[in-house]
Amino acid sequence: MTPLFPDLSPAMQDHNRKTRLEFNKLQKRLRREVGKAIADYNMIEDGDKVMVCLSGGKDSYGMLDILMSLQKTAPVNFELVAVNLDQKQPGFPEEVLPKYLSELGVPFHILEKDTYSIVTDIIPENRTYCGLCSRLRRGTLYGFAEEIGATKIALGHHRDDIIETLFLNLFFGGSLKAMPPKLLSDDKRNIIIRPLAYCKEEDLESYAREKGFPIIPCNLCGSQDNLQRQVIKDMLHTWQRQYPGRTETIFRAISNVSPSQLADTRLFDFLNLQIERPAVEQAAINVVNIHG
Repeated sequence: MTPLFPDLSPAMQDHNRKTRLEFNKLQKRLRREVGKAIADYNMIEDGDKVMVCLSGGKDSYGMLDILMSLQKTAPVNFELVAVNLDQKQPGFPEEVLPKYLSELGVPFHILEKDTYSIVTDIIPENRTYCGLCSRLRRGTLYGFAEEIGATKIALGHHRDDIIETLFLNLFFGGSLKAMPPKLLSDDKRNIIIRPLAYCKEEDLESYAREKGFPIIPCNLCGSQDNLQRQVIKDMLHTWQRQYPGRTETIFRAISNVSPSQLADTRLFDFLNLQIERPAVEQAAINVVNIHG
């Protein structure tokens, strides 16, 4: 009798074995990069309650998955609680995240606030929504973090987001700043961490695809064409194709800053620079000047 499910061919078995090996390498790399970022910036400490902001996108799903994995082996004890802000965008599948998080077994909250209507009422159709949308979202999440006693707020920005923000501020804002891996909010009431700071977007895309996360697309800013961020993203992709490794170099530069080689008087005291010369050296110079 012919078996209902015949064995896979040797070629297919070899393909599946290579696919598993590649995924294992990817998973280990992402965990290593997240662990290093957490250690480098002391993002998570013993006893922390980390509020993981989950948007339904590939990055935040990956962040939650990796943090849950690290939680099992970390040298410190910390809690995780997932939080999603339902912004009442038309067509948003409200059932997806509660179902996924319930099956995952992680504590979670779904907040409901109609920021969609506020943004679309205030911002003209031909202008980008991202700025106002992010401010409204941030205010709601920061306030809720205090309510539940969260000591850290984890956001899913990755290395490419950080680099893109650097150039957005440089080209369109006239400032030299990006997204720091760790940030104290302006009111000093919340600490924001970005555990994916060392992770590449393409790796997170591959990870999400292999894990089969139930991705929810953004129908607000994600539906807009010609966003400044997309222009920057395209520019960086072009650079990376022409000069492989350039984005890695740019990211290293963000953590290798020399204030004395820039021009910000708030970061370096240019006004009070003084010559410092040993007295013997100064005397020798004076002699040369007299006899010269």
